[in-house]
Amino acid sequence: MQITISNKQRNLSGCCGLYCGLCSKFQSKAPSRCIGCKQGEQHSWCSIWNCCVKKHGFETCAECGDISSCEIFLRRKVGEWIPAADNLRQIEEAGLKNWLKEQKERQGVLERLLRDYNEGRSMGFYCTVCARMPVESINMAVDEAKKKIADERVRRSDLKSKAKIMKAALKDSASKANVRL
Repeated sequence: MQITISNKQRNLSGCCGLYCGLCSKFQSKAPSRCIGCKQGEQHSWCSIWNCCVKKHGFETCAECGDISSCEIFLRRKVGEWIPAADNLRQIEEAGLKNWLKEQKERQGVLERLLRDYNEGRSMGFYCTVCARMPVESINMAVDEAKKKIADERVRRSDLKSKAKIMKAALKDSASKANVRL
């Protein structure tokens, strides 16, 4: 099966392994919103971007043979960033196109959570959930929360109660999956 990805989606893959579409700074509506590290000029301060893209011409650090001993990564502690290090391993194993397909699915889930269950305080939490948890686990938790919302007859306009139920379901699912949020 041929996987097609757009330039817009490709530009949301940070060279360090983060996916910009799952970041609260990208999802924000504030004037300080980030448009992604491969777009605009704001990335020029990043030593990882300068090494990966500018110096070596790579799309991601997964292409670099020295990633395990990279001084920039060690200094910036990228290997400890979750999910950046795991994402780079997945990109290396599955390829960028396959990884981006999954990230696009995660971003769709995130955008639905933000649209339907964000009372104004949950963006960072939902971004973390969508970056770290398996999509199947997120979808199961969403289904459980929807059922509970219906069973408790929570009004459609009561975002605070809906968010509370959704966050509890997601935390429970993460705990069962041994995922640290």
